[in-house]
Amino acid sequence: MSRHYYISDDLDDLEVVEKELEQQGVSRSQIHVLSDKDADVENHHLHAITPFLKKDVVHSSELGAFIGVAVAAVLLAVVYLLELHNSAVGWLPFLFGAAVVLGFCIWEGGLIGLQVPNQQFKRFQTFLDKGNHVFFVDTKDEQEAKLAEVMSHHPRLREVTNSQTPATP
Repeated sequence: MSRHYYISDDLDDLEVVEKELEQQGVSRSQIHVLSDKDADVENHHLHAITPFLKKDVVHSSELGAFIGVAVAAVLLAVVYLLELHNSAVGWLPFLFGAAVVLGFCIWEGGLIGLQVPNQQFKRFQTFLDKGNHVFFVDTKDEQEAKLAEVMSHHPRLREVTNSQTPATP
């Protein structure tokens, strides 16, 4: 799949484009609008990005998980090297401690992610600050021509990037 990003300052125009794309067979789940004006996007019945997805929770949680796995591995390696597992308590408290460290790191990463914008959308922040909206469409290869045809009727929409996205099952 390819993802096409367009910049616009007119939600009325984006509403028309979304309807035209849906008529051409592009599903609503493939069309999104990123905007700082969520209420206006909702009033135009556009498919907006949820506030949760505007934040970097998932990516930051993944980083937290990576750090947590590393810290837990170091903890278990130290227990093994110091032969602390040979005591009467065995491995159980150390495994539990490693699981707690992992969980804490994931949780902390998620909290950090709630405070920062999604890394995929950071590059559009200057456009959003100027009152613009980012309209993006995920297209399959066979839908590229339909997208190009619809967009040719809307020259006010400016394409800013085109990047590959993973295919959904």
